[in-house]
Amino acid sequence: MTAFDISRYHCTIMLDRLPDLIDPLEFAEKKRRIVGSMPLNTISRIQDMVLNGEAEAKVDLEFKKEGRRAIVSGWVEADLKLECQCCLGPLDWPVHSEVHLGVVSSIDEGNLLPETLEPLLLDETGVIDLADIVADELLLAIPAIPQHSHCASPKTETNSVDSRENPFAVLAQLKTIR
Repeated sequence: MTAFDISRYHCTIMLDRLPDLIDPLEFAEKKRRIVGSMPLNTISRIQDMVLNGEAEAKVDLEFKKEGRRAIVSGWVEADLKLECQCCLGPLDWPVHSEVHLGVVSSIDEGNLLPETLEPLLLDETGVIDLADIVADELLLAIPAIPQHSHCASPKTETNSVDSRENPFAVLAQLKTIR
């Protein structure tokens, strides 16, 4: 009879409520996967940017090792409702962001990551707030100036700009009179 080695298999954690703090190195060692959702109103860094704080961000993150490096991969998804900066009306902004992170303990270590990975910098405690990973992905997907496509200001004709009178033309005339 052979012993059953559970460490060779992935462990998926599907919870009603995702954990606040995680240890990415431990999760990678144990090949854990987190699947669940997180209310947007619990993610402090985006609370003021979204109109639908009661909505949820869906999370599917897999922690694994590639050689000696701990890797976090998966996706974050949310249907955000932003405020259009032109008409101030609600703007639906669906987000599906692929996550590819390399866990590092220093900026120098982060600089050595392959281009396919973004650094996930751990502090001396070795734990990170899961909401920070979700917030980073959502913030990168939000435009600097959210606006509806029909609210985009029309481009002005260069002729109409050139035809306007220069307000300093009077000063130029005074200079030539002397």
